[in-house]
Amino acid sequence: MSIAQALEHFVTSQKTTDTSDKLKGSIKEAIGKLVGDPKVEAEGKSQQKLPKYNVKPKQSSKP
Repeated sequence: MSIAQALEHFVTSQKTTDTSDKLKGSIKEAIGKLVGDPKVEAEGKSQQKLPKYNVKPKQSSKP
């Protein structure tokens, strides 16, 4: 696998993850509205807005 193919695979899988996260957020928002739970509705809205690729992994502190 070339570097270009690996990069393309990473970008494609990242787009899929972002799209599925937005879909999950949309569903969560709709369920929150349906059952009248503003907390679930707000979580769904925020899940749609936050792209996963901007979230930095936790740094482990090693001596």
